[in-house]
Amino acid sequence: MIARYECADVARIWSDTGKFECFLQVETALLRALETAGGYGVPAGAAALMQATARIDPARIAELERRTQHDVVAFCESLAEQLPPAVARFVHFGATSSDIIDTALALQLRATLQIVQAELQAVLRQLWTLAAHSADVLCIGRSHGMYAEPMLLAQKWLSFYAELQRRAAELQHYAQHELTAQLSGAVGNYTVLPPRVEALLAAELSLPVEPVSTQVIPRDRLAKLVGINALYAGGLERLVTEIRLLQRSEVGEMAEGFGAGQRGSSTMPHKRNPVASENLTGISRVLRSHVEIALQNIVLWHERDISHSAAERLYLPDNLGLVVYSLRRLQQLLAGLHIDRDAMRARVTAAPGVQSSYYLHQLLQRTTASREELYARIQALAFAAGTDGGDLGAQLELEFKVQLPRLGYAEMLAHYQTQYEAVKLRVQPPAAEQK
Repeated sequence: MIARYECADVARIWSDTGKFECFLQVETALLRALETAGGYGVPAGAAALMQATARIDPARIAELERRTQHDVVAFCESLAEQLPPAVARFVHFGATSSDIIDTALALQLRATLQIVQAELQAVLRQLWTLAAHSADVLCIGRSHGMYAEPMLLAQKWLSFYAELQRRAAELQHYAQHELTAQLSGAVGNYTVLPPRVEALLAAELSLPVEPVSTQVIPRDRLAKLVGINALYAGGLERLVTEIRLLQRSEVGEMAEGFGAGQRGSSTMPHKRNPVASENLTGISRVLRSHVEIALQNIVLWHERDISHSAAERLYLPDNLGLVVYSLRRLQQLLAGLHIDRDAMRARVTAAPGVQSSYYLHQLLQRTTASREELYARIQALAFAAGTDGGDLGAQLELEFKVQLPRLGYAEMLAHYQTQYEAVKLRVQPPAAEQK
């Protein structure tokens, strides 16, 4: 991760020190499992001694790795150096490298996902609040980029909220069910240690056992996480694209915050650009690009090769780091967002033809004309109103000689608020609201 997008708490988890600390947790849990199982000659208190004595020394591990050309071997040698021989001989007993690497990876993922969930919940609370504060604002809804019909601004925020809430639920389920431990040996065949010792290790780490491992925990599990994050990235880009579109000069309904001393251009003093939204759009594209790597990493030769290793060392810290970075930047964006209610109201009241579907269905109930006939006539009048600003309802009353219910701004607002309240009941509030 380049420094510009680094989050210190996530970077710490994925640093060499953070990784080796997780290795140490797994090796300590292995010793404790061997002690509990009995019959392997492990001295009593070996795990407690390792926990109290062993320290992570990345420089020493790197020195040993230059000779061993194997990071797990170097790590284990660095532990053995710090322990009495009677305990050191049982470091890594019965395990293969991937037992340690993949189980430690689950610990790293668990710690990172706790950060992700906290930041995602903060965004959800912001979106819920924005929806609540926008329930009295009508704006123009658009399809194909063109005026469609009025809608509550609150429903835009509720849509983004509901999408990201699905991601939060998926990540919670993932953390509870997809992070697993293994201690299955060289090719997942339990040559030295039986499954019951594996179960003891997993329980020590509060992880479920991987049901069937080869020499590795299957990589479809990581692909699932990266897929969830890619879906999050899609929702993120959808949200910030809406802000970008509404900040355009010719729309001017929203604008990102603009701090004192901030500059929008090196040469044009008048520029006020949606730079945070554009930044998050780019981050979203990088997050989605990781899906291809994760899917390719599923396929390993026979019981294992290490073609996945280099790719994971690169993309996994970046993927999770960018998720956290983007959530934090999104919080800043939403906190400083300016919403021009007056511009939205003016556009709703001035936009020609936006009540056309309402009038179509009123006329279907009040005349004998066919739907096709009514549609064609309303379309023609609506198109004409776009240039001469005529009152569509009045023209339809005159032409079809009926009295039509007329909707002013207040009536439209009340109507859409009623519908919105029914929709809102389908969506689960944030945890704080539930309490």
